[in-house]
Amino acid sequence: MNEAPNLPDDEPVLAAETRPRRKGLYMLPNAITLAALFSGFYAIVMAINGRFELACIAVFCAAVLDSLDGRVARMTNSQSAFGEQMDSLSDMVSFGAAPALIVYIWALKDLGKAGWIPAFVYISGAALRLARFNVNIGVVDKRFFQGLPSPAAAALVIGLIWVVDDAGFKGVSQIPALAYTAFAVTLFAGLSMVTNAPYYSFKVVGSRRTVPFIVIVAIALAIALVALDPPKLLFAIFCIYGLSGYAIYGWRRMKGRRTSVIVTSTDDPDEQGLHR
Repeated sequence: MNEAPNLPDDEPVLAAETRPRRKGLYMLPNAITLAALFSGFYAIVMAINGRFELACIAVFCAAVLDSLDGRVARMTNSQSAFGEQMDSLSDMVSFGAAPALIVYIWALKDLGKAGWIPAFVYISGAALRLARFNVNIGVVDKRFFQGLPSPAAAALVIGLIWVVDDAGFKGVSQIPALAYTAFAVTLFAGLSMVTNAPYYSFKVVGSRRTVPFIVIVAIALAIALVALDPPKLLFAIFCIYGLSGYAIYGWRRMKGRRTSVIVTSTDDPDEQGLHR
C-alpha cells in the first residue's frame, strides 16, 4: 500500500517555486555609468586643485562614457529602470554640477555675487533639461532633442576653458574680458538647455545596422582633424552645434512649419515612427 504524500514537507518547496525572483542589476552598463560619474567627480577635484586641463579632459571623457552606457544596455538587452535613473543622476553631476563649479572657480569667482548668476542658471538649466527629458521621453520626435543636450552644453562651457587654458592664460578670474566671456557662454549654455529649439540628435543614423562606406571615412577624417588640436576643434564643433538649434528653429519658422519637437499623435502619417 502506497503511503500518502507528506504535505507539510512539500509546502516549503511550493513556496520557493512561487516566490517572485529578485531582479538583479546589470553590471556592464551601470559600470560605465559609474565611470562617467567618477569622471565628473574627478573633474571637480582637479578644478579645485587648479588643474583645469585635466578637469576639461575628464568632462569630455564623461561625455564619451555617457554616449556608451545606453548603447551597451540596448546591445546587451540589459535596459532597466534603475539604469535610467542612475544615468540621469550621473548626468546631473558630470554635465550639470561639474561644469558650473569648474567655470565658477576658473573665471567667475572674482565677479562677486554676479558670478553666481551664470553658474546657477547653468546648473538649474541642466536639472530642468534632464527632468523634462525624462518626462517627455515618449512623446519627443526622436530625430531631435528639445533644447541643447546637457553633454553638449557642458562641452561648450568646458571647451572654452580648455581653449583659453591651452593658450597659456592663467588667473582668468582677474582678466575682465575673459571672465565676462565665460559669463556669457555659461549663460547661453544654461538657457539653451531649457529652450524649445530643436537640436538634431543623430539617433536615426546611430540606430541603423549599416551605413554607407563614406560615413566611416568621414568619421575617420573627423577624428584625425580633432587630433590635430583637440581644444580648438572640439570647441568649434560644439559652438556650431550650440547655434544649430536656433538655426533650425528660425528656418522652420520661415517655412511656416511647426517648431515643436513634441509628437502629439501616433495616428498622424507625418508622425509615424517618431515615438520612442
